[in-house]
Amino acid sequence: MTTTTATPAAPLAAPYPLAARLAAGFGLVWSLFGVFQFVVQTFNDEAGLVANGMTAAQAQLYAGLPVWMAVAFAAGTIGGTLGSTLLLVRRRASVPVLAVSLAAYVALWAGDAAYGVFALFGTPQVAVLSFVVAVAAGLLWLARRLAARGVLA
Repeated sequence: MTTTTATPAAPLAAPYPLAARLAAGFGLVWSLFGVFQFVVQTFNDEAGLVANGMTAAQAQLYAGLPVWMAVAFAAGTIGGTLGSTLLLVRRRASVPVLAVSLAAYVALWAGDAAYGVFALFGTPQVAVLSFVVAVAAGLLWLARRLAARGVLA
């Protein structure tokens, strides 16, 4: 009779740098704020959007955007939330999840440019969404770097 013993999982070889943990934590908080923004913008009618600070013209534009833009917004925010959570718990799966989030945000940026959101909302909207894309790219870069260094399992 052969007996087998369970062995504990080998610890990860590389330590998890504090700066990386802080960046992943920032990514999680930032993405949760994005989820809140997604809910406000997606599940409100024009009157609700105006009540939340948009002008009537801005609300009308948002209400008329194609569904794919809402899907991209959802994929960006939910992907960022899940990817940052996976990054915090040191999972290699954060890499493809954060890649999807970044791709979704790039698509959203392109949609905002194509459908006149940037033109109507102005420079602040361009700056905010560009920052969102930069954060998503930074999180993906961090996840890839940590995976390559053996920090993620």
